[in-house]
Amino acid sequence: MEREVIEAELVLPTHMKFKKIQMYDKYPKGQARGRHWKHLKQIIQAENYENYPPELPTYVNIETPPSMHPGKKICDITGFEAPYFDPRTKLRYANTEVFKVIRSLSNDYVQRYLALRNAAVVLK
Repeated sequence: MEREVIEAELVLPTHMKFKKIQMYDKYPKGQARGRHWKHLKQIIQAENYENYPPELPTYVNIETPPSMHPGKKICDITGFEAPYFDPRTKLRYANTEVFKVIRSLSNDYVQRYLALRNAAVVLK
């Protein structure tokens, strides 16, 4: 009977695939535990893009056409997405508190905000 047990131990693997592997078995001492992410600068340096033909798209020379989707409208005061628009001042705003601030602004400040967005107009 001992002979059968010895032969069975030789056939079986050291650990079963369905069992969890202990961390010290999976990651020996000194080995990184997670995925190491490279920055774009590291990728560019490692790939030697000078050796590629210029018509081949790479990280360095990729060009895209302008987007077919309209740009997001951003609040002129807070920088959040702005679903609302003030017809009197032509400023975009995100919520009621910002609308109160916009209505309390003088025309000079309104013109400055519009100039930042390159939408400066003369208000009446």
